[in-house]
Amino acid sequence: MYRLTTRTRAGTVTAIAALGLVIAGLALPAFASRGVIQDLFFILTMLTLAQIWNLLAGYGGLVSVGQQAFVGIGAYAMFAGVILLGWNPVWAIPLGGLAALVLAVPTAFFAFRLQGAYFAIGTWVIAEVTRLLVAQWKTLGGGTGTSLPREATSNILGTDLIRALFSVREAAARDILAYWLALVLVVAVTGGIYWLLRSRLGLALSAVRDNVEAARSVGVDAGRIKWAVFLIAAAATGLTGALIFLQTARISPDAAFAVTDWTAYVIFIVVIGGIGTIEGPILGVIVFFVLRSALADYGSWYLMTLGLIAIAVMLFAPKGLWGLISARSGLHLFPVRRKLVGLKIEGGN
Repeated sequence: MYRLTTRTRAGTVTAIAALGLVIAGLALPAFASRGVIQDLFFILTMLTLAQIWNLLAGYGGLVSVGQQAFVGIGAYAMFAGVILLGWNPVWAIPLGGLAALVLAVPTAFFAFRLQGAYFAIGTWVIAEVTRLLVAQWKTLGGGTGTSLPREATSNILGTDLIRALFSVREAAARDILAYWLALVLVVAVTGGIYWLLRSRLGLALSAVRDNVEAARSVGVDAGRIKWAVFLIAAAATGLTGALIFLQTARISPDAAFAVTDWTAYVIFIVVIGGIGTIEGPILGVIVFFVLRSALADYGSWYLMTLGLIAIAVMLFAPKGLWGLISARSGLHLFPVRRKLVGLKIEGGN
């Protein structure tokens, strides 16, 4: 007898190691400096955005260059919840996900009528239109932006407990809280994507990416799957945007809807790491952070270097750095491919 499984020894080891890393990450603020916590917050939030974009483009075939729309609207919705409704910033974060979800409905309605490069350009145009509209929101600072009120940042849920626990100042406590929330979010997003890809819906999503007509011929509702993935990705991106600007406590349209920060860098991370793999964005964000730390002081040469590296990777390792490693070693830390495994039958002939 045989059964279908995706489980491998490497996958089991990865799960145990990931659990250990999460536990260590939760305890890290007791030992790490504020600078390290801020760097890890950046890595975790960029990894979250990269995993979401990888789900869209790598597994769903939806190459969007307008993800900054959902980052920005999620951040502004969080600010609106705090400034206009008087909510605690932590409770206002889910409002960012809801706002991004609402924006994703008309975005998908128009963008799904476009194909290929036209889809990508369409998402970027919608993001720019959203930025221009938000810049007219005078209550939240208009084109110059605004900051979270002092009384809001000093009373963020959980910061008093963190200050007492680690004996740190208010700003450092806010960084630790944001870091913990980012850690929870990246685990939830990565784990959710991994579960999705191992499910029947993941198989259907891959089928739609590879050949829409063939997928439809075997009963896959391509339109419904694309809608579901796009809406889920938008909501998760909005939550991430709200969290990013909770940590900075300052927002402006140019920062919240920056195509370079929230889409171009994310695409770079996924491309050099390996599109269509969960491991790729993890490796890619590490490489990106190292390059950013080493080259950030070189101005325009920094962006040119990133571009040259991306071109080199696409030419010599089309499947990214992780694709190169996996091809040579056969290693899959997050296995999603199904295989038949024989079962031993006790007492059988």
